[in-house]
Amino acid sequence: MAAIVGDGDSVTARSIDAPQATVVSNAAITATTGNNERLQFLDISLPRRDEHGTMPPILPDLARSVGCLIIVQAERSSRPPATPASMYVIGTAGHVDHGKSTLVKALTGIDPDRLEEEQRREMTIDLGFAWLRLPGGRQISIIDVPGHERFIKNMLAGIGGIDAALLVIAADESVMPQTIEHLAILDLLEVTHGLVALTKIDLVDEEWLALVRDEVRDRLRGTSFATAPIVAVSARTGQGIDDLLRTLDTTLDHVPSRADARGRARLSIDRSFAISGFGTVVTGTLSDGPLRVGDEVEILPHGMRARVRGLQTHQTRVDEARPGSRVAVNLAGVAHQAIRRGDALVIPGYIQPTTVIDARLRVVASAPHVIEQNDRLELFVGAAETPCRVTLLDCEKLAPGEMGWVQLRLDRPVVTLRGDRYILRQPSPGCTIGGGRVMDAHPARHRRFRPEVIRMLEALARGTPADLVQMALADDMPHPWSGIVQTSGLNDSLAREGLAALLETQQALVLAFRQPGTFHPGLDPAKSGDAEAPEPGTLISGTGWRMLRERMVAVLRQYHARYPLRRGMPREELRSRLNLANEALDDVLAYASTHGDVQSEGAFVRLPEHEARPTAEQQRQIQQALDLLRTAPYGPPAPDLDTELLGWLVERGVVTRVTPDVVFLNSAYEEMVSWVCDQIRDGGSVTVARFRDRFGNSRKYALALLEHLDERRITRRSGDVRIRY
Repeated sequence: MAAIVGDGDSVTARSIDAPQATVVSNAAITATTGNNERLQFLDISLPRRDEHGTMPPILPDLARSVGCLIIVQAERSSRPPATPASMYVIGTAGHVDHGKSTLVKALTGIDPDRLEEEQRREMTIDLGFAWLRLPGGRQISIIDVPGHERFIKNMLAGIGGIDAALLVIAADESVMPQTIEHLAILDLLEVTHGLVALTKIDLVDEEWLALVRDEVRDRLRGTSFATAPIVAVSARTGQGIDDLLRTLDTTLDHVPSRADARGRARLSIDRSFAISGFGTVVTGTLSDGPLRVGDEVEILPHGMRARVRGLQTHQTRVDEARPGSRVAVNLAGVAHQAIRRGDALVIPGYIQPTTVIDARLRVVASAPHVIEQNDRLELFVGAAETPCRVTLLDCEKLAPGEMGWVQLRLDRPVVTLRGDRYILRQPSPGCTIGGGRVMDAHPARHRRFRPEVIRMLEALARGTPADLVQMALADDMPHPWSGIVQTSGLNDSLAREGLAALLETQQALVLAFRQPGTFHPGLDPAKSGDAEAPEPGTLISGTGWRMLRERMVAVLRQYHARYPLRRGMPREELRSRLNLANEALDDVLAYASTHGDVQSEGAFVRLPEHEARPTAEQQRQIQQALDLLRTAPYGPPAPDLDTELLGWLVERGVVTRVTPDVVFLNSAYEEMVSWVCDQIRDGGSVTVARFRDRFGNSRKYALALLEHLDERRITRRSGDVRIRY
């Protein structure tokens, strides 16, 4: 007999040829041998979960702990074990008391009704969770939802992130009101994969079962479940359970796995609680990217920071959780009371909460009335819910069965991305009104009936990653990569894929890459999916760069024509003329300089061919002015030069202008400054009179020079003397 140790969900079977085991079916443990054979031990009793869905500790010998270890049957299988990449989330749906929780327990051996009240009332109130390994080796998580209409909000909190659905219909009652509403919700959420379980078949005869099967098929017609397989089962007798598992396995053959998503982790939190000795734990379905122990995370919309202390999938500790799996995250640095259902755990800087959403809305055919402008409804997206107002963008009203573009104005911020599916419900009397997909999670406020807005939304609806990145660059201005990712609604991996396609056709340019101390002009971001590749920094459309370059060259050419003696155009003036952000200007000038379009010299920018050179006549005027300054170097007359010529001399260090009408030769200026510094060093101070007597000039020149030194913070006035600053 094998000795069993573990926590009741991740169980180890210790025997000669079965080193590993996990719970996979009704009160069963499956062990994998070294040659990939599987031994299945049936009728293993497992302890009940506590109110948080957590299994209590078990002594090393399960037989001593629970007093039961009975191996009734052992069967070998050559199926390979499941890999971490093949994880799926299945959600139940269906009317109250149609046997959803009982069926989940029959499939997994886990009772999803974790709350004491659920046990007492024998009715699911909140979300329940279970898991198993299918015959084909896939690991699946099951989210069991309440069927009662009073708890529809709890149902919606768990159903949004599923890969497939298990619609449960009792054979003795057939289709009921919540069957219809749950089916409508699955249809609105575009859950196209799943199957129907006709339960309680032990209570009906074959003729009745055939009638119910026909009725269900008719009800499914025209929905996303129109072709879903229907499997008849009895959780009480076990009839049809194996067929249901095989059918579910076959159904998932057609469902893409999310495990290889390379974006940034996002987890919509559906539970938050504390475990003594561990602290805060949150659970949810992971999407978009992997999550690792040690990662810094942010809880939105509150903006709280925390660190991932530990991770569990199916109550097995893991160092990395993969997208598409149910995850429990142990957090350090945040109290569980501060986190509520609907909050999002994300990588910092990845997403910003929003209070405005652009979306495609489909109104269910059974809706009790039309949707009108500014109607107040309830939005459900991920595990979050919030009241909202509806702006109809392309119509006056939306009747049952119709579709239209809407902007939803939310009472509270939520975390969502383009492509997320949502549901709208009428608050009272409660019923599902419609739903669809988020098209833009951070739009501007739109005016109604604007053709350009509708065109943009329609493009988003049919857009590829390249289309969406191109739309994010559509204003032909430089944008940071983080802004492109957010505006496009794509994850980082898909956004890079779209960018690579645009680079191949020169529809986009990367002006700079964000890698400390390094600029990589011409580096191909198509290869930037590599871990060592730098992240794109500033991007612009191909058309936008050509237009910006032409504007920049034209602005500089005009400036040089107007001020031919100036070194170049001040950077700040150029930035203002081009309407660029400071960081964008740096990247634009770096890229343009690399390609020989401009030359950036400190605070000035010029065209490469520009050279500040006076004409022959200007050279004659300059020489006359310098000769005049030399006649009285410490009290010179004001030079008869225009502002540009005088500025040219100042820029080249030939003269120093201390006031608008006092200009010194640089040699005389440096001599006077040196004398003042020496006097203060040796005597502690200097007076205007002493300066005037030393250089034989008037008070006008002495005072002008000393006030100039005060401005430069070389000297400081103290009464009637100047001292060291």
